Amino acid sequence: MALYAIGDIQGCDEELGRLIRKLRFNADRDQLWFVGDLVNRGPDSLGVLRRIRALADNAIVTLGNHDLHLIAVAFGAAKLRKSDTLTKVREAADFESLLAWLIERPFMHEDRGRGLALVHAGLAPQWDMRTARLCARQAHEALTHDPEVFLRGMYGDRPVQWNERLSGADRARFITNVFTRLRYLRADGSLDMKEKEAPSGAAADLIPWFKFETAQWRGTHIVFGHWSTLGYFRDGNVTSLDTGCGWGNELTAVRLDSADAEPISVGCARYAKS
Repeated sequence: MALYAIGDIQGCDEELGRLIRKLRFNADRDQLWFVGDLVNRGPDSLGVLRRIRALADNAIVTLGNHDLHLIAVAFGAAKLRKSDTLTKVREAADFESLLAWLIERPFMHEDRGRGLALVHAGLAPQWDMRTARLCARQAHEALTHDPEVFLRGMYGDRPVQWNERLSGADRARFITNVFTRLRYLRADGSLDMKEKEAPSGAAADLIPWFKFETAQWRGTHIVFGHWSTLGYFRDGNVTSLDTGCGWGNELTAVRLDSADAEPISVGCARYAKS
């Protein structure tokens, strides 16, 4: 069995189809991990959702911030933005079933046997893997139990510092921001939710979340996306897979069960608007 992870698709279904064919994916033996942000910016979010849902147990998906935005719009907790390309999804006859499937996707997937975990954006430095597991489960349960309450409290950048005593909407918001929006930390381990540039262009006092020296999650290899300006990056701790599909760059996959695997990419048209 081959295990591949695929970066942010952002509604680019034609490119996803080409990439899957390039991988020579075989449903009898292979599995695909998707880092989230299946939808938005590209022209065919509906096709992406249908294609990945049809993969059934061959696909593992974690929720991204754009996926949560679609869910929030559906429940009236957010409005469509001018840059959104989600109208076709919302008008589809099978939208309700696709929405129900999407809501059930986790915030983190872990394969303890392989020492791998899949998230959309990152992990808080104060979390060991047991805490990350607990937080992912709590956020998932809150979203699926009462989506309207969860989604109404989801938006905002605070709190920025983890505290085990956080509760209610503050706890859910912090957890959601870490799993779906995190890029940088400050020296005290607090979240910076503003900077989007690559490390080479960011302020000197900002630390990429995966570079925080005392991070408690170390020991597990984290696969993530969300950070198109970072692009493809792989070392002993992390694999970053957002290579800007939708911005006219590439959609990228990498084989996770082979330490020496090179990334496999297809070119993408530019759909996103700055």
